[in-house]
Amino acid sequence: MAITAAEVAKLRKVTGAGMMDCKKALEEANGDQERAGEIIREKGKLVAAKRADRDANEGVVLAKVSDDKKTGAIITLNCETDFVAKNADFIALAQAILDLALVKKPANLEALKALKLNNVSVAETIIEQVGVIGEKIDLSYFDVVAGDVAIAYIHPGSKLASLLSFNGKIEENIAKDIAMQTAAMSPVAIDKDDVPAEVVEKEIEIAREKARLEGKPENMLDKIAQGRLAKFFQESTLLNQDFVKEAKTTVRDYLAKNAPGVVVAQMRRFGLND
Repeated sequence: MAITAAEVAKLRKVTGAGMMDCKKALEEANGDQERAGEIIREKGKLVAAKRADRDANEGVVLAKVSDDKKTGAIITLNCETDFVAKNADFIALAQAILDLALVKKPANLEALKALKLNNVSVAETIIEQVGVIGEKIDLSYFDVVAGDVAIAYIHPGSKLASLLSFNGKIEENIAKDIAMQTAAMSPVAIDKDDVPAEVVEKEIEIAREKARLEGKPENMLDKIAQGRLAKFFQESTLLNQDFVKEAKTTVRDYLAKNAPGVVVAQMRRFGLND
């Protein structure tokens, strides 16, 4: 049967597939839009199966806050090559998933994959796009934050993003400064009490062993390790880090000066190359 340009355009809008792929799918489905969509997804499954063992280390990291500035979401959509990561359709897919996550606020990554995007689950939509683009695509990371104020920062190139929430009133430019600090300095936690116990234990053990290799007395190892742990807290926890925009000022002091009483409630950071 003859397939019209309007029918092709309709299927392309829903699936994101190329014009010729849409036309072929419609011809195979005798003009049935739903069946044509299934054909495109089936093609995606075949391509996905063939590329399952490929590495998908490229992609984009995107973060965004809600219109009321109280909630934020961050996702990572991976692909195989930087060429695809810069593809407009790939970026549009990532943005659509992020927008959906921000509205629906799913509990976790699997819940996000189960949500419907244009009447098809996010997981199925991704498979669809594998067939369209021809590379392995994987939604590998997702999280949300919430508070009185949320702020998102995407580093140029969309390979790294940070997302924070604050309890209390804070100006957007101050919040953004701290989000940029988070992206640049990669803190492991907001404050020293937030560092997981296993990380603290590992740092102490590393410090003890380093001191031992340096020939320090055995009875001094614990004291030396505690001193090096304090330095780790200073360098690796957000509030105790030196603020990159002001010499000799910690992030804690910068926050206290510019937004007294405000607390950093949640912090998320993800980089493709970390």
